[in-house]
Amino acid sequence: MKKITAIIGCCWLLVATTMGQTGYSNFTQQSNRLTILSKNFPQLVKLKSITKSIGGKDIWMMAIGTGNTATKPGIAVIGGVEGNHLLGTELAIGFAEKLLQGIDSDSIKNLLAKTTFYIFPNMSPDAMEQYFAPLKYERQGSAVPTDDDRDGKLNEDGYDDLDKNGKITWMRIESPVGDYRINPEDTRSLVKADITKGEKGKYLLVSEGIDNDKDGNFNEDGEGGIWFNKNFSFRHPSFTPGSGEFAVSENETRALPDNLFQLFNVFAVVCFSTNNNLSTPYAFNAANTTARIIAGWLEPDVKVNTMVSELYNKTANMKDAPKVNAAGGDLLSWAYYHYGRFSFSTPGWYVPKAVADTLKKASADTAKKEKADSVKKEKAFIIEDAGAAYLRWAAKQGITEGFTEWKKIEHPDFPGQNVEVGGIDPFVLINPPYKLVGEITGKHLNFLMKLAALQPEIDIVNIKTEKIGGGISRITVAIINKGALPSHSKLGERTYWVKRVNVKLEIANNQSLISGKKIQLLNSLEGYAAKELSWLVKGTGKIILEAGSPTTGSKKIEISL
Repeated sequence: MKKITAIIGCCWLLVATTMGQTGYSNFTQQSNRLTILSKNFPQLVKLKSITKSIGGKDIWMMAIGTGNTATKPGIAVIGGVEGNHLLGTELAIGFAEKLLQGIDSDSIKNLLAKTTFYIFPNMSPDAMEQYFAPLKYERQGSAVPTDDDRDGKLNEDGYDDLDKNGKITWMRIESPVGDYRINPEDTRSLVKADITKGEKGKYLLVSEGIDNDKDGNFNEDGEGGIWFNKNFSFRHPSFTPGSGEFAVSENETRALPDNLFQLFNVFAVVCFSTNNNLSTPYAFNAANTTARIIAGWLEPDVKVNTMVSELYNKTANMKDAPKVNAAGGDLLSWAYYHYGRFSFSTPGWYVPKAVADTLKKASADTAKKEKADSVKKEKAFIIEDAGAAYLRWAAKQGITEGFTEWKKIEHPDFPGQNVEVGGIDPFVLINPPYKLVGEITGKHLNFLMKLAALQPEIDIVNIKTEKIGGGISRITVAIINKGALPSHSKLGERTYWVKRVNVKLEIANNQSLISGKKIQLLNSLEGYAAKELSWLVKGTGKIILEAGSPTTGSKKIEISL
């Protein structure tokens, strides 16, 4: 009874903690939330720091599961992949909190009896803290000083808060060589002029600041060195700002692979980042799969991506989210091409497209009123502009922040020119208002639970023994994958780090194997597919047959001869 009371008390403490939160968590708050989970659920949660960032912040790893977690198929959930994407960290931590809040339900008990979750909530803690700093701007890089403009100086051209409002927005500078124009559908926003349509630009658009080092560029070498999501080994974008001196050069990008490579049971990696192959799955490209360096998902794996994408869009309603392809050096690509796992990524939220208001049929009594109101009804935007779409969406949501009115300033680098500071605020285009985070987290909890329900699971069925004379028995079985997902990715067959299904036959001293293999490895076993195997064994008694892999779990049976 005391144990039950304690569990209920822990759940209420967790609910109270999350309900009291009114905004995005800084690093200290994130760490406190994780620590509360590990203390309140010691039988289910194991929390450890796998390294520290250059800024001295712990990179946390949390394992959630029951019993021997390493023997159950696992999913890695990774947030903070990009330093300006606070939502990703909230989704990773919120997933853990909501999962454990429901631990008394049969569905979650059964889930954790079969599946292990490995959560890496914030891989970019140094960069993410910029959101909470006195000067707020979108930062991706770590605390490592870098010479991004390669002039021999470190961090010498950072951001300057010209209008003294504590945030870095934009500057629009009237110029005859400008390539931006006012968006006619919302004059607060600017869009690039399309010369193929005869459009002429009027403004230069650059981030708010001064050219401190007088090299003609603005804010190109400020604080924030190495981007976590540009420092991985697949197609590492060497010699570009934020990529690092070489692949996996940083504590964070070394520690994550070092730990994942030890987790042979992980069958899927789910990243929260602006890369997105969940709203729109990858398409099969035969040329990319036959190149010297494979650069496209193999066809069987593309089918899996499509299946999981359909599940995601039904659960999270993200079908219209922008498709953002990986640019190289990113975690999404590394997890598939070099780690060999099914790899998925989603931003979790996006600014909805500005669509026309829906006209409802009016009764005769209200026809005149509807006709008058229809004049005010908004049309869909023709121009693709995330800023304008955000402003319309925010207005409908009653959100008044997120935009800084344009304000004329005197700029030392543009004497005599018309320069204004303002525009869309940092962070708002990829991070929703915090009041929406709870609902978004709930949708992604449901998705991750449904993804886990698809996990591969090995069983041994259709067991037959047949006496064929001379003391010899023929044993025939079917090794079946009871899950919807394959036993491992097709690409994973090419790497040591993915363990294939291992079928082992153990015989007694008075028995001998006439035909068949004592140990054999199976290639990727598709969802619900089976592989028939047979052996000839001479002797009497029992034999032991075991089949499985870290990503599928194992099944062991005894067979009487």
